[in-house]
Amino acid sequence: MEKDEERLKVIENIKTNLKDNNLNKKVELNDPIIKEEEILKKLKHFDILRRNPIKKFKRVIARNMANGYTKVFNEDTEIIGLENVKNIKTGAIITANHFSPQDSTVIRYFTNKVGKRNHLNILVEEENIFMEGYLGFLMNNCGTIPVSKNKEYMQKRFYPALKKMFKKKEFVLIYPEEEMWFNYRKPRPLKIGAYHIAAKYNVPIIPCFIEMREKKGEYEDNGFNKLKYIIHILKPIYPNNSKDPKTNKEDMRKSDYELKKAAYEKAYSKELNYEFDESDIAGLLEENEKERKEESNIIK
Repeated sequence: MEKDEERLKVIENIKTNLKDNNLNKKVELNDPIIKEEEILKKLKHFDILRRNPIKKFKRVIARNMANGYTKVFNEDTEIIGLENVKNIKTGAIITANHFSPQDSTVIRYFTNKVGKRNHLNILVEEENIFMEGYLGFLMNNCGTIPVSKNKEYMQKRFYPALKKMFKKKEFVLIYPEEEMWFNYRKPRPLKIGAYHIAAKYNVPIIPCFIEMREKKGEYEDNGFNKLKYIIHILKPIYPNNSKDPKTNKEDMRKSDYELKKAAYEKAYSKELNYEFDESDIAGLLEENEKERKEESNIIK
């Protein structure tokens, strides 16, 4: 089936960045460029905690919409490792690999299963709150928290809001890989922000790795195979405040990466490296092409 040209260009960007060892760089096309003054104006009035009555009402609608979509989108999603979070009684940070605009629904599917329905918040880039339509409504009302380069916003509003969420035992989803890489199977190097927040508020990290498997003979409108998701809930990582802050968060970051790496290698029965192979992009290869690739790798 013919593949969408824009998606193929994104894959070329992934290949280029892998060659240049830029594993956290933006690869998507045509992202909107918003002027800084427009961002600051919107952030000034962005109700992170949705305390305004109208915002509260919109949050209820948005979360109902997200939960409904999550149920449909994840009709055959599997969860492995739920036992790893049974002892978490506090707020927590969830980290996951980032490969699709819909991958947060896989996380929501998991958090709904463990009694955190309507208690998942998601960090997003500040430009995302300028989206329009259905996605724009969700981005502005469904527990999203914009991350900004503006220090005043971060210190006076972002961090105090996180503190209140953790106090209410809510979960916060952070993508430490930062940029989304379309259907890329491999875990990428992790930025330090999530672990800085975990150390700052003394909350655990719940590391997750989402595995992707092609559905044979089923295709998306973009020509790629439809995918089945298997979310691996890995062992929690707890801050150790007896360490100095820099070591504390760096150790958490390293532990998270090693857990994701091990989960990848177990799920796909191959060692993690960053040499590009077409099978690294879930849904790109037809089933017979994928089988030939796997046979070739075994022979090697």
